[in-house]
Amino acid sequence: MEFKTNSGIWGTMFGVPCIVADNFLKLASDGQIKVLLYILRCSGRAVSAEEISVNTGVAPEQAADAVMFWQQANVLTSDMAVLKSTVKIQPEKQLQASVAEGETNVRTDAAPPKKTLISPSEISSIICENADIAELFKIAETILGPLNPSMQNSLIWMFNYLGLKKEVILILIGYCAEINKSNASYIEKIASSWAEKEINTLETATAEVERLNSAHTFEGEIKRLFELRQNPTANQKKFISQWQDSGYSAELIHYAYEKTVEQINKVSFEYINKILISWNESGYRSPEEVKSAENEYRKKKKSDISAASDGFNADKYKVFINNI
Repeated sequence: MEFKTNSGIWGTMFGVPCIVADNFLKLASDGQIKVLLYILRCSGRAVSAEEISVNTGVAPEQAADAVMFWQQANVLTSDMAVLKSTVKIQPEKQLQASVAEGETNVRTDAAPPKKTLISPSEISSIICENADIAELFKIAETILGPLNPSMQNSLIWMFNYLGLKKEVILILIGYCAEINKSNASYIEKIASSWAEKEINTLETATAEVERLNSAHTFEGEIKRLFELRQNPTANQKKFISQWQDSGYSAELIHYAYEKTVEQINKVSFEYINKILISWNESGYRSPEEVKSAENEYRKKKKSDISAASDGFNADKYKVFINNI
């Protein structure tokens, strides 16, 4: 069977580097090819990972990884600060120069504001020169499996630029693997937070993981008690975190939830929060204490009504007797 091009569509064209057709048709995945074609079609215009995702059907994180793949293949430039922010096409002359010369310098003297990209050859050199990073990679692979270029760059960035210790990074990726969120961007987000909070020892990292696990378990319990089909919103998570910090039991929160549904016929985290605050100020710590107080209130109210009724009748009777 012979294949011929449709000459009618050649009025609008864009170029694809020969190196792509010669060397990467087998090596690159479908998603990586899609991402590259879209970037080439944009004719040098800066595009985001989200825009690439919308137009190619490739997830933003996978699009970011694909961009990194083509950068490390020297098809795209690698001078951007953040992979997910913008993508630029490398001019042909600059492409040829970079292929001939290569990039071998890795800055470790000062921490850049955001992650920089390192080529595979540079990563190999770093592993050979730094025993801690070599061990970090080795153990990380036992936790996460084979490390893709994005994850390799992330580990080096966390170690060299964020200054996190090897054992702290391993605790972090172990936690992320346990909650099935082991993509590079998620791990980087937590790593940045730990660096800002100066969580950089075995003790502080372990304590933080325990806190995160506790919060994750507590949130799941609230989701089950409230019969939520979707994950809580950011605002709802704030209330849940506040309830956990205040020491409210799941049983007490569930009772407040039932009272809310009875009163307003819907789930309102703000309404539940007001009930919990009111109970806390009254010293109630369990549903039993609340129910006991409610029963006492009903009895007192009934007694007051009865006494008022009895008093009224007695006075009326006295007036009646005096008149006689």
